[in-house]
Amino acid sequence: MVKKIVGGIVGLTVVVGLPVFVYLLTNNKLSIGYNIGYEPTQPVPFSHKLHAGDNKIDCKYCHTNVGVSRNSAVPSLNICMNCHLSVAVGKPEIQKLQKNYAEGKSIPWIKVHMLPDHVKFNHSKHIMAGKECSTCHGPIEKMEKVYQYSDLSMGWCVNCHRGDPNYDPQLTAEEVKKYEGSDHSQAPINCSTCHY
Repeated sequence: MVKKIVGGIVGLTVVVGLPVFVYLLTNNKLSIGYNIGYEPTQPVPFSHKLHAGDNKIDCKYCHTNVGVSRNSAVPSLNICMNCHLSVAVGKPEIQKLQKNYAEGKSIPWIKVHMLPDHVKFNHSKHIMAGKECSTCHGPIEKMEKVYQYSDLSMGWCVNCHRGDPNYDPQLTAEEVKKYEGSDHSQAPINCSTCHY
């Protein structure tokens, strides 16, 4: 008898609890295990503010495959050297880059934006749809040190795909207006879009 009662309670918890949990997760009411604000110290300080902001270097110049690949790979050292064989060559951090480049070594950058292993994000599909890097990565051109701006939770992504201009509480009123009437609602929300 006790086993039946316990089994019934467990079964009821799963039947009622699972849909509630999924609702909370997909409607941005629950955010678990995400690294919003994560800001690791990199082996060589790199200022996106200086490069993307002040010097207005397009993200795609360094992240060359972002428009054609699922991943937005960390730039290879030869891309840095396109400029730094002649720019700021006297700075110690640039000399570290030059030394590694001359020795055929790469820089062991630390990944900033984390997703669970069961989630696949396709950068090229978003770039081809005309999305800006700042949609997910925030004001990267103002970041002296890169940090994870958005929580990148399932609810956050799904709300953007649904066309909700208020999906990101960090957006300014001006940024929200940019999304109103956009084609976000055309983005797929079926599970296999991100989980495959």
